[in-house]
Amino acid sequence: MSEKISDIKVKIVETALELAEEQGWANTTLRDISEKSGISLSEIYTYAGHKDDILTLLGGIIDQKVLETVSISEQYVTSKRDRIFDILMDRYDILNDYRSGVIAILDSFMCDPKQAVISLPHICRSMNWMLEAVGIETSGIRGAIKVTGLAAIYVKVLIRVWKSDESKDMSKTMAALDKSLDKVEGIVNRFGL
Repeated sequence: MSEKISDIKVKIVETALELAEEQGWANTTLRDISEKSGISLSEIYTYAGHKDDILTLLGGIIDQKVLETVSISEQYVTSKRDRIFDILMDRYDILNDYRSGVIAILDSFMCDPKQAVISLPHICRSMNWMLEAVGIETSGIRGAIKVTGLAAIYVKVLIRVWKSDESKDMSKTMAALDKSLDKVEGIVNRFGL
């Protein structure tokens, strides 16, 4: 096994996204991914026991890329709200690298909502990491509310705006995210979350 683990994960994910774009996510099988990537089914099984696990791998890759851009020293320079905005925009920007495949998967969720529900815990785990990265406490009931709220904002902007925002500067996505964060910030301040 000459490739690094992370390289294998990336190859699995990128192949799956290419196939999702070409033939639809619902029609993409683990066998298809194996054949196109040249990675054996047993090797794929090591990282993805089910096709849905590939979405978890994608989330992990995006999380890692976003976390690599986070500077701990920024915590003392900008507001938490601004840091959340920046980190979510980093996520959308990184998603642009996988845009066509991600859109194909999002479109498949419209036909099979169960898939979207299965993905929610993984999105919440990612949002937990994003909040931790900007220095926001995520433990307890208050933390769960924050994580769930941020996941809702992220998914709402992803589906309603990012998916159709093909501009280089993602101005529509930025505006929608800014507006959503403003609304939530008002609720958070009102209830002391």
